[in-house]
Amino acid sequence: MTLRIAVIGGGIGGLTAAVSLHQAGFEVDLYEQALELTEVGGGINMAPNATRILRRLGLARQLDTVGVRPSSTHQRRWQDGRTLQCAPLNPRCEELYGAPHLTIHRADLLAVIGAAFPAERVHLGHRLVELAQRGDSTEARFENGARIRVDVLVGADGIHSAVRAALFGEEVPAFAGCVAYRGLVPAERIGNLGLEIGSQSWVGPGGHFVHYFVSRGRLLNFVGWTEHDIWNREDWTDRATVARALTAFEAWHGQVRTIIGAAETCFIWALFDRDPLPRWSVGRTTLLGDACHPMYPFMGQGAAMAIEDGASLTACLLGAGSGGGPTEALRRYERLRLPRVTRLQQMSRANKTRFHLPDGPAQQARDNEWARAGDRSPDALRWLYEFDAEAIGSVSA
Repeated sequence: MTLRIAVIGGGIGGLTAAVSLHQAGFEVDLYEQALELTEVGGGINMAPNATRILRRLGLARQLDTVGVRPSSTHQRRWQDGRTLQCAPLNPRCEELYGAPHLTIHRADLLAVIGAAFPAERVHLGHRLVELAQRGDSTEARFENGARIRVDVLVGADGIHSAVRAALFGEEVPAFAGCVAYRGLVPAERIGNLGLEIGSQSWVGPGGHFVHYFVSRGRLLNFVGWTEHDIWNREDWTDRATVARALTAFEAWHGQVRTIIGAAETCFIWALFDRDPLPRWSVGRTTLLGDACHPMYPFMGQGAAMAIEDGASLTACLLGAGSGGGPTEALRRYERLRLPRVTRLQQMSRANKTRFHLPDGPAQQARDNEWARAGDRSPDALRWLYEFDAEAIGSVSA
């Protein structure tokens, strides 16, 4: 019998899981509380461990059409622009790992993935309000009165996950002490800078600034992180002014300030966090992506881990017939994923401190280590990039 699966949440992770499960032959429906499938934010780095999965889903041509292949990753010092480390990304990533590194607009990525899933199986305007385990099935009720009963339910509904709350109780995420100024700049506005088609990160006291091209190279995406003690929505607005962002990076290198100043609008985003969960599954319900392992974006792996989750979940459910059924398959999925995502959560947290060191001995030691080890290069990240999320043979049932 073909399993009936409901995916709650239509972001990058949920939609990728739905496509993967659908292509594997499962009967999949996706439920999203919004009235349309949209992605907030600007650009996203997609490392080879994620692009490999999307290419296996048949999306290589579409990704190449809307994405950009950065030639390098370049870390620089905040005030004088001095290079701290620089490494090739493409074509090196494809040579090593069989898939490129891409920078892509989140909305473009969601559109590419969404086009691979049957539109009639996407149910918009469905806000989950109740969840119950019913023996060999899970029952869900939505705010609009709709009810479903499925063999497996997957909560991919983000850091404020209703599925997580139903399984493990309400818990308010904690403000992580960082806010980000985000913007998109038309390439022609900063043409005089002669920017390489690469990803650049500037690190300095209490903040860092990242920029790279998206949307076929037509737009430069930037994100500037600064540290703050508190976040109160009444004191901030989601649409920040360019002047406010310039003030936040007042003493930084001229290139950083030129990029910010070229933006028409600027948005501000607060970073929130949760401690790692010890388990994700109850009966035939499980979690995926930010619903179970939100992470700081300082390894560039948040969306990638959600994409890996979907591939691993599909592989585990395909192997469910070998014993234990769907419930054991979800446990296996959890055991497979927990060590890897927990490691990345911890590394991302550590990078918040490492990227924002005040000038002084610790900063100098970091800079020397970067120059020696080149820890952001594709060669140094083999453990991360060569991992095959669909290989589950090493995890015992």
